[in-house]
Amino acid sequence: MELANANRLVFVLNGQRTEVDLSQIHPETTLLSYLRYHTQYKGAKLGCGEGGCGACVVHLSKYNTDTKETEEFSISSCLTLLGSIDGCSITTTEGLGNCRDGHHAIHKRIAGFHASQCGYCTPGWCMSLYGALRQADAKGNNDHRHGFSNISSLEAEKAVAGNVCRCTGYRPIADVCKSFAGDVDLEDLGLNTFWKKDELLDPNKLPEYNPTGVSTDSKFCGPRYEDARTTSLNFSYKDEFSGEERVWIRPSTLDEVLGALEKAAEENVEPKLVVGNTSAGIYKSIEPKVFVDIRNISELQIIKRHDSGIEVGAAVTIAKLIKALEDTNAIADDTLDHGKENCTRSLVFEGLANHLKKVASAFIRNTASIGGNIIMAKKLSFDSDVATILLGANASVKIISTERVESVLTMEEFLDKPCLDSRVLLLSVFIPNWNEVSNPVGNNGSAKFDEKLLFKTYRTAIRPLGNAVSYVNAAFLAQISLSRHQGNLVAKSLRLAFGAFGVSHAIRATSVEEFLVNKVISPGVLLEAIEMLKLQIIPVEGTPKSAYRQSVAVGFLFDFISPLVKDIVPPCIPDSLEANNNQSGNTFNHKKCSFKTKSIIDGKQTMEFHDEYTPVGQPSKKVAAELQASGEAVFVDDIPSPDNCLYGAFVYSKKALALIKKVDVKDALESPSVVSYISYSDIPKQGKNISVDGWYGEEILFAEDTVECFGQPIGLMVANTWHDAKRAADKVSVDYDCETLGPPILSVEDAGAKNSFYSVPQIVAPKPVGDLAKGMSEADIRIESAEVRTGSQYYFYLETQTVLAIPDEDECMVVYSACQNPDVSQKTIAKCLGIPTHNVRVITRRVGGGFGGKAFRSIPAAVSCALAAYKLKRPVRMYLDRKTDMIMSGGRHPIKANYTVGLKNDGKITALHVDLFIDAGFTVDFSPMLPYTIVKTMMKYNWGAFSVDYKVCKTNLPSKSAMRGPGETQGSFFAETIIEHVASILGLDSVVVREKNIHTLESAKLFYGSSVESPVSYTLPSIWEKLKQSASFYERMENIREFNATNRWFKRGLSLVPCFYVVRLSSRPARVTIFEDGSIAVEVGGVELGQGIWTKVKQMTAYALGQLWPGLSADIMAKVRLFQSDSISLAHGGITAGSTTSEESCEAVRHACDILVQKLQPVQTLLKKSNPNGFSWNSLIFQAKSQSVDLSAQTYWVPDSSASQYLNYGAGASEVEIDLLSGATTILQTDIIYDCGRSLNPAVDLGQIEGAFVQGVGFFMTEEHHVDNNGKLVSDGTWTYKVPTIDTIPRKFNVEILNSPFHQKRILSSKASGEPPLLLAASVHCAIREAIRAARKELPTDNNKHFRMDTPASMDVIKSLCGLNNVELYLKSLCISTKQ
Repeated sequence: MELANANRLVFVLNGQRTEVDLSQIHPETTLLSYLRYHTQYKGAKLGCGEGGCGACVVHLSKYNTDTKETEEFSISSCLTLLGSIDGCSITTTEGLGNCRDGHHAIHKRIAGFHASQCGYCTPGWCMSLYGALRQADAKGNNDHRHGFSNISSLEAEKAVAGNVCRCTGYRPIADVCKSFAGDVDLEDLGLNTFWKKDELLDPNKLPEYNPTGVSTDSKFCGPRYEDARTTSLNFSYKDEFSGEERVWIRPSTLDEVLGALEKAAEENVEPKLVVGNTSAGIYKSIEPKVFVDIRNISELQIIKRHDSGIEVGAAVTIAKLIKALEDTNAIADDTLDHGKENCTRSLVFEGLANHLKKVASAFIRNTASIGGNIIMAKKLSFDSDVATILLGANASVKIISTERVESVLTMEEFLDKPCLDSRVLLLSVFIPNWNEVSNPVGNNGSAKFDEKLLFKTYRTAIRPLGNAVSYVNAAFLAQISLSRHQGNLVAKSLRLAFGAFGVSHAIRATSVEEFLVNKVISPGVLLEAIEMLKLQIIPVEGTPKSAYRQSVAVGFLFDFISPLVKDIVPPCIPDSLEANNNQSGNTFNHKKCSFKTKSIIDGKQTMEFHDEYTPVGQPSKKVAAELQASGEAVFVDDIPSPDNCLYGAFVYSKKALALIKKVDVKDALESPSVVSYISYSDIPKQGKNISVDGWYGEEILFAEDTVECFGQPIGLMVANTWHDAKRAADKVSVDYDCETLGPPILSVEDAGAKNSFYSVPQIVAPKPVGDLAKGMSEADIRIESAEVRTGSQYYFYLETQTVLAIPDEDECMVVYSACQNPDVSQKTIAKCLGIPTHNVRVITRRVGGGFGGKAFRSIPAAVSCALAAYKLKRPVRMYLDRKTDMIMSGGRHPIKANYTVGLKNDGKITALHVDLFIDAGFTVDFSPMLPYTIVKTMMKYNWGAFSVDYKVCKTNLPSKSAMRGPGETQGSFFAETIIEHVASILGLDSVVVREKNIHTLESAKLFYGSSVESPVSYTLPSIWEKLKQSASFYERMENIREFNATNRWFKRGLSLVPCFYVVRLSSRPARVTIFEDGSIAVEVGGVELGQGIWTKVKQMTAYALGQLWPGLSADIMAKVRLFQSDSISLAHGGITAGSTTSEESCEAVRHACDILVQKLQPVQTLLKKSNPNGFSWNSLIFQAKSQSVDLSAQTYWVPDSSASQYLNYGAGASEVEIDLLSGATTILQTDIIYDCGRSLNPAVDLGQIEGAFVQGVGFFMTEEHHVDNNGKLVSDGTWTYKVPTIDTIPRKFNVEILNSPFHQKRILSSKASGEPPLLLAASVHCAIREAIRAARKELPTDNNKHFRMDTPASMDVIKSLCGLNNVELYLKSLCISTKQ
């Protein structure tokens, strides 16, 4: 095979040689874009386009000409430019295995451990894990057990820390990772299909793992092609959209690089230097004309070890730098082991390596260059950890100009230097090793403390293991000596570097350094130093959380210096993962206080399987799980584009409230690649400007003369490619009149002032319970008009809103939509186009996560695409980029609640009144239901008397819609807040107040009426008591009190909360068809979102048809296939929501199967006579077919009105640990018991429980949904919006599924599991409150009273409640006590 010539790219893709004519490819084309639009491999998914979710991860192999070996690692294909992979081998998840040739062990274990739900993110997880396994097993160490990898459990979990899953809750994914680890204890692995309950744990039953990996084209990547990097790859591309030429240059020498830079400067062009292109994840608006690929320049790839340090080229990746630092120390260790002197491991190298492992994620570190990171910090004020820690380590950089003049600058000089122009190139970075040389040994062999090096790095971020930019970072270096006169430790020299606190680049706190050097440090001296530091660490105006950032910087300094100060309690540094959130590097004489662990996540799953309805009730693996893992499962955007397909992108409002004076699309339409602009004027005369024909009203599709929120659709740009459609949409100019209509309504207070409310139909209006006035009069104490608020939450489904609309004959339209509501989509499209509903066919095979966000908010995209396809008579597809999706799709309702409570002295509540102010956004959507759902869940306690007033506020913000547990989540939080407030007022433990007010059967009936069933069905009291016992609640409470009493800077809290959740059953259709060969096709109205509907329905089909004779169910299980939702084939499918669609669909299918059984029984009777020894299923079906029996049955199941709603019960206990210096929270343990009735599939329900809980953790802890003063969403991507990841969930996660008694009126006695467990995440918020309460007791001021804590309880909120000045107050108290 020949190498690439001047304009051809050659690489290996899944073992096959691939050649690309680069003159036809835009230089900005990413590997992901190429894979998805130019190959059959659609496994890698576009989840964010920022390198922040991991859905796009693939595996890259390339030949290293220096080591003569093939390097392998995972990469983010959404950022990697196609031109960068010349001479490489790419493996996607399809390349690991497939259904025809056999799936890989990773695919099989993903399925067997129930680690895939919607499956959209699963291919990325597979490839991140595969990359980690390949790197671990390439080390050549064969100490691991046969069939396992060299990787450790902890390493395997950390390898996937950058991947995001919104469905599973991560625990089963962690089990998959650990199952490959050589140090795994099989007892630690959770529920799976490889071992049955109480069966011997045989590792041979795990799918076999081959450490040699998947075969690539070794001839291409091998030594024969070691001259690849000396081969130029230069091409130009005429950008059809802009008409400009884009140039890609791959020089082979440094001199050629400098020549390219010089030429670009002469032409006044800013070239883009390409190594990993990871900067494109955050700086998206830059569209360079010249790309210079510098990856293969030898001077930029050097790694040179010197006696005094290590020099690394600017193009060396962060991952390689980590390895180089670790290898250098390993060489030193080996040298010392052989008795050689003058070779010491570097404390600095160790600290840097540990910190760098928390920068970004593994698949980003594998391609991101050290130089690129530093340049971003220099030129773009990027909050770089790398620049800060290098500054702290006194690194220097070497630069070269196009005049070939080299210069060496300290890191400080480099960062302070005026911005570099394109004529200067960063060559390398030098890091001194700072080896300790002065530590003599006395005659008795004991070390005399003469001089000691102390190096420590810090970062505070939402995620402990990276994939989150720091709020503050720091690196401190000190040479410590023992004062011979006073016997105190003093700093002979000191470097204090701080960054990311709201400053243009990292800085040194030089005044503090000078002040502390050679001083005996007392509490007073340290306090003075802190006050000096606060004068230097001043965030620029407008920096978010500025006071918090300054406070954290103070905490860093205190942590570093405190070991040198007598009489100070130094911060306690936990041993395991919780330490990773704010510290790195090396510690000095610090007390350890937390448990050790060899993995991130541990847990236990407890459940009983029932066999009366086999295979229903068994933990069968999810249907199509292997296909999801291998990338073979087809989502909407995976459907190949039809001929002449166009792409759409929304033009949306950039104002929250304004009149539209003019929409200028002239410049956008000038490009030959742009086909059309679609607006309200393009709607057919017989049609209607409608985007959602909802339950409570209609919404318009495109704004006409007024826009009412930032993000409201104005039109749709249609072009030949998605990229050009997006660029055209961004180019549209809209002239607004912002004065006439006045200021926008951006809060519920504004809505109240302007009387801007939606009406609530009486049928869903909540009703009061009891006599409020009487209840208040009986109270000993009243809490008057207290306030609490909840923030919003974005859905963050991994698959954004996605549609493909294809015109069909006779004015018909076929629409493939990733939606939860095909019926309303169909109806709305028909109304918009003015055609009969039967002309519109909406098809949904599977959805990559919904959570309510694709119930109504998916419809505008479907209608827009259909309208464009109708007008242009060509297929049109659309995939919203993550930012647009976040801006337009809304999310959970923010709510303000004011409450007045009457209570007795013993904690019994006699009356509660609540005023609710619900922010609904600019359209009505689902919002009128919120008062009902909030109140129903608030009724979880016996309030005595309960009343509520409510306002559903219309604001000029994007529409809020149903999101998993809509209203119930907020209502449960309000209830727990009130309980906590009462406990605080009375000085009681909150569990005492909860138990005082928890429902008896009688009070539950008063509040919930017929939703409360028989006494045996009211399982909450037994769940509550059982959980207290199984979670050792009171014992742990005592342990926490002891911990809090002995730990000054870490506090723990424990909380136990109940769950009441009402669900309502709806009607549902189903069709079951048996074919002549005995195979069975099943259609249901519900959509597979990842909740396991297909799995449960498949089991129900096998059970119901299996009633023909014993043992038949097991035989026909494999013959059942579920098919996509189709609004024409199976009409009136209903909305997939409310947690009950699976059981509704199962019951509809059971009824259809009963019809088929009745049809087959006469045939069965005849066959028994002629075949007394038995016959097969296929024989039965063949005979039935020959007798012209109709082997298809359709039903429309309608629930019994007397059992159309029921209550779900559960309880959750969570223990947390908070860091008082940073506000970081670690969830140490969560225990859940949840009543699933007789679970239809315990594995599926377990996944729903864990996934819902973790999504709740996001709402209560990490997900900050910020809107600015102009109504614009600020947290609009993975850089600014952080859902939970594998390192932010409970360290110990125990779940028990309660198998409650038989219930005649429920579907095989089952209960819902999709939404109710989310409410139990409030236990984390309440536990944080308990920990904060313990912290506030130690503040010198009177802070042991009730305090308000809204959602989310983010790090800055926690830190503020514990005291932004808690360090200063502590030091002042020491100074006072010393004087006394």
